Amino acid sequence: MLEAQAHHRLKTLLRQEESDWPHHLTLSRLVGRSLRRRDTSLLQLPPSSGERWWLGVLVPLCLNPGAAAIVLTPAQRKWLLQLELPRLKEQGLQLPCWQGPTPPPGHQLWILDTDELIEVHQNNLLGERQLLIPDADQLSDRLRRSLAIRIDHNDWERLRQAHPVMDQALLDLHERLSRQVFQEAARADDCIRLQGGACQSLRDLLHLIEPCPEPWTALLATDPVQWAEWAELDHRLLQWTWQLEPLEPLQLLSGLLKNRPVLMLSESGECSRIEHELSQANVSITVKATLREQELEEPLPLYAPRRQPLPNTEVYAQHLLEQSRRLILGRTGLTIVLVDDQQLRRQLTSALAAEFGRRVVEESTAPESNGVISAHWDWWLEHHEQVPAPEQLIVALLPIASLSSPLTASRVERLKRRGEDWFRTLLLPEALSLIPGAIAPLRRAGGRLAVLDGRLRGRSWGDQVLKQLEPWRPLQRLLPD
Repeated sequence: MLEAQAHHRLKTLLRQEESDWPHHLTLSRLVGRSLRRRDTSLLQLPPSSGERWWLGVLVPLCLNPGAAAIVLTPAQRKWLLQLELPRLKEQGLQLPCWQGPTPPPGHQLWILDTDELIEVHQNNLLGERQLLIPDADQLSDRLRRSLAIRIDHNDWERLRQAHPVMDQALLDLHERLSRQVFQEAARADDCIRLQGGACQSLRDLLHLIEPCPEPWTALLATDPVQWAEWAELDHRLLQWTWQLEPLEPLQLLSGLLKNRPVLMLSESGECSRIEHELSQANVSITVKATLREQELEEPLPLYAPRRQPLPNTEVYAQHLLEQSRRLILGRTGLTIVLVDDQQLRRQLTSALAAEFGRRVVEESTAPESNGVISAHWDWWLEHHEQVPAPEQLIVALLPIASLSSPLTASRVERLKRRGEDWFRTLLLPEALSLIPGAIAPLRRAGGRLAVLDGRLRGRSWGDQVLKQLEPWRPLQRLLPD
């Protein structure tokens, strides 16, 4: 069987290499089994496994390279081609690879990015290949960015030049939309949702003057019910860019994962988000397996006082500063402060810098040994491997998406129209999926976690966040080292 052969080859390879990751053999057998049975599998890896999973995936593919197409980010593709393939070659293993949107001519592993995946799917070129998707929990976001439509000032000019008879009508509509978005802006360079009569009037006009140059043809092909639309403002030039993204790309690309063998890997530590997205796209998971690490099972010291103020109160910013100051004072290791609200993060960073000087930086991968990094959750999840292990992590705000985001607001409205619980269906699962990966480096380093968001104790759903943090032990008070 494929899994037994992969197990034997990998075991021989591991005797010649040193690795502290205990899941290579188990993962290779699961991958080999999925390739042989051609099922839909979701393999949940330990949070923040880094690039240690490659061997367990690639060795079975060396034995049957033409069975799959793998969907990679540019960084993952570079890692595979420059590090993993030479590593396999040194051990006598060959993995022929083919890149680009045209099908491989032979028995080769097909490497695709999300743009190419969409093109290949729409042209029905995947054939019988099984899709292999690392970071499956990020698939929807990556597909959404690939499907995005962007219309700027130059696109309006090209449209006017293509239809000079409609020049004045197009100018009037552009002026009407410009006046609307700049009047609604609450701050410089804001993002304003586009909705109402002006957008529909433009669509009606475009239908009358077809054909249109790109990206206007792509705009006409969109269903406003399934897409979010907003304007990104540039107050310096008094211009704006029309941005469109699909609300649920897996549902829009019907058939991409349905009735096709798919092997998905997730490092988030929480699969409820991807499972919900797959169920909405009518994709059934045949096999689900979870790999665990013993070092991630040690109780995490958690400082989360009761009766903390809620983020929407006037006293919260001061509470956050005072508690962060106490937590940072006297620490000799690295501190990470996570807060997605840009205005609050800058305010907190400035205040902490006034207290602790150049130790405090914003989203930097080169901090001092006792430095303080303030960052978005997404930045930390993407860059934590490039940063020294933290001694403590301060959660200033839980990663609940804000309704001020036009995309989030549109997705919420869609669920409201369907009568669903939009918070527990959308916002809470997506927030919970970020937590295990964010705290995994802290667990490995033996650090402590502080949650200063009053919603953890003040909202009923806070218990789900605490469950996601398990195992943990409470720190009732801050004591000097």
